Amino acid sequence: MFELFNRYWWLLFPIAFFVYGAFQSWLSYRSNRETLELIKTYAAAGRDPPPELLNRLSKRQNFDADDHGERHRPRSNYDGWYQVVLFGMLCAGFAYAAFADIYGAGEAFTIVAFVMAALSAASLAQVLFSGKKRSD
Repeated sequence: MFELFNRYWWLLFPIAFFVYGAFQSWLSYRSNRETLELIKTYAAAGRDPPPELLNRLSKRQNFDADDHGERHRPRSNYDGWYQVVLFGMLCAGFAYAAFADIYGAGEAFTIVAFVMAALSAASLAQVLFSGKKRSD
């Protein structure tokens, strides 16, 4: 078992991201279900639900921010650049680890370096082509 972990330790990261994504989806499902129940209550009483309640169903839930806090702040021109830099630096670090064959796991580091490069490129494309440039 220890040998298996020693060879495939890097699989912990994609598995952790998968579990985190599944948990976020479950939280979003529960929130939407509770919102629908509240809308049903309004309908049973013969009243129109508030527009904020209907808008809540069409928005993606962000459970790290409160309802009137970070989610409604204006976007700056620098939002997203930190991801480009972060993934770029991680790519450089893993590429060096693959080149130096640290721990004898050069192939694994190469795969991770390519994934980090792809994430950096995707983040760069999102920043450049999002069309939501606003000045603060």
